[in-house]
Amino acid sequence: MTFRDLKWRILLKVILVFITLIAAAWLLVHAYYVYFAIILPLVIYQGYDLYNFQHKAVDELDQFLESIQYRDFSRHFDVKHAPSELQSLRKGFNQINSTFKVISKEKETQYQYLQKILELVETGILSYEAETGEVMWMNESLKKMLELPYLKTIHSLSKRDEQLYQDVISLKPGEGKIASAQLEKGSFKVLISATAFQTEEKKFKLVAFQNINEAMDQTESQAWQKLLSVMTHEIMNSVAPISSLADTLKNRLQKSIPYLDNKAGAVDDLEVGIETIKRRSEGLLKFAETYRNLNKISQPNLTKVYVRDLFENLYQLMQPTLDQKNIQLDIVLKDPNLELEADTSLIEQVLINLLVNAIEAVKDRNEPRITLSASTTPNKKVQLKIADNGAGMTEEVMEKIFIPFFSTKKSGSGIGLSLCKQIMMLHKGNIQVHSRPGEGTAFVLQF
Repeated sequence: MTFRDLKWRILLKVILVFITLIAAAWLLVHAYYVYFAIILPLVIYQGYDLYNFQHKAVDELDQFLESIQYRDFSRHFDVKHAPSELQSLRKGFNQINSTFKVISKEKETQYQYLQKILELVETGILSYEAETGEVMWMNESLKKMLELPYLKTIHSLSKRDEQLYQDVISLKPGEGKIASAQLEKGSFKVLISATAFQTEEKKFKLVAFQNINEAMDQTESQAWQKLLSVMTHEIMNSVAPISSLADTLKNRLQKSIPYLDNKAGAVDDLEVGIETIKRRSEGLLKFAETYRNLNKISQPNLTKVYVRDLFENLYQLMQPTLDQKNIQLDIVLKDPNLELEADTSLIEQVLINLLVNAIEAVKDRNEPRITLSASTTPNKKVQLKIADNGAGMTEEVMEKIFIPFFSTKKSGSGIGLSLCKQIMMLHKGNIQVHSRPGEGTAFVLQF
């Protein structure tokens, strides 16, 4: 409505100028010079007034466009003290500015709201320009996940983790894949998925990172538990009758020896064979019973326990073995009041198992040393660490050590580290291994 009034005002001025010009032209043609001289100043004044009005309107428009360009929607055009012919124009500018201000405020609110939502989710999110690789935005979850305070371009990721960088770059919009992220403290599996969008002729790629290590560990653990349950059940059901039958045959054979001819040693061979069957069947039963222990732990009894008490009990238990093998044990505990919530007996079992493995690893070193330490992570999680200066492990071995039945020892059962991992999962924590051939191995328990 405001600009419609302005339109009529301009039209009126143009009509008046047109009428005045026609009148002046008529007077001039009919030689009424006196009247023409009187009307000529009016023509000049109307022309100047129209030019001046147009000039002021253009200046006002320039100021308005400048405020739009710099998004200065708070700017107010004074209507009260403006010339009457510009009041309607300024009033219209103020209305447009107010509308833009409301729209801008709504967009800013939506942007802030969306940012807060994306900051709260545990999924890492990264957005970058497809052509230049310039990172437009990354949320806090991704920074914590990859331990990166900032990324200027996506190509900077290659300096930190080349393989993950290649996986992200090669990922096509709409696809997803499982990749491995490398950190100083270890690696973890991450599900990455991508999508693309375009604004102002620029193409952007949006990548989501989801840590699936715990989910995969949980699924893997459940699968192994089901397998072990079926396997031990079948072994015990099949082998138990064999053991019982072998025992019966042995007893009947001993009773029949006086009536049998043993000149060729056939009876002795038969007795040895039955004894072997009995011994091996009992060994298989013991083997199945041992692996059944993996399924026995269901719910830990959590209590507050000081880490110093755990370390003290472990040292007293293992000190004779350490002294006998001349192994130095260093205990590092900067905070004597450090405590965690755990099932003491289960965690002691984990620590003993790891310490026994460390003793085995350093037994052939010239200066065997094991370090037992405790600390808190930046996110206030307690972690215990057992490190040794043994022979270390290859990458291939590290990927398999938590699998049931797998062991690098000739006499190992392959149950120890599997049990450790399950106990840590029951504590809502995790166990990680870091090792380099020839430099040693470190197991980290994080609660």
